[in-house]
Amino acid sequence: MDAVIEQIAPRLRHAREKKGVTLARLARATGISTSTLSRLESGMRKPSLELVLPITAALGVPLGDIVAAPRTRPPLPSAPAGGEGRLLIPLARRGGGPRAEKMVIPVHDGRPHLRTHEGQAWVYVLTGRLRVRLGERDFTMTPGEAAEFDCRVPHWFGAAGRGGAEVLSLFGSRGERIRLRTPRS
Repeated sequence: MDAVIEQIAPRLRHAREKKGVTLARLARATGISTSTLSRLESGMRKPSLELVLPITAALGVPLGDIVAAPRTRPPLPSAPAGGEGRLLIPLARRGGGPRAEKMVIPVHDGRPHLRTHEGQAWVYVLTGRLRVRLGERDFTMTPGEAAEFDCRVPHWFGAAGRGGAEVLSLFGSRGERIRLRTPRS
């Protein structure tokens, strides 16, 4: 974060000079004093949105040219879960809301182990083929297909075919139902 903030001052000065705008003219256009602008460009004043936004607007430069997005590290995958070699990668969890995960499911050679628990689940197949056992039903899903089910129904899913499968999974522990929005015809 510090490296991103340190780059703002020279980027502001470069953008202003490239446009051929003086500090005095920029001060008149933004309502920010010349001394504040000078301290900001020299790194003597810490930048804030209240200062940077009017400057970028007055210079006609995108904010992204001045403030680079900080580099973030992707979340580390969690340990395999479920005893079947599945890899669960948490994507989001809102307080009290559904849990979102990406699951990487290897090929399964054994018999399906159906389980039940409270909640509502949704799965969306990203890659591969997903075999689903839901009660007495046994079917295969392909990329782009989605399913929703009550977790109190005995269920199991695993990769079908030669390769594994990647799935987006949403789980609502309180039995929330998904709300689909579709365009009206």
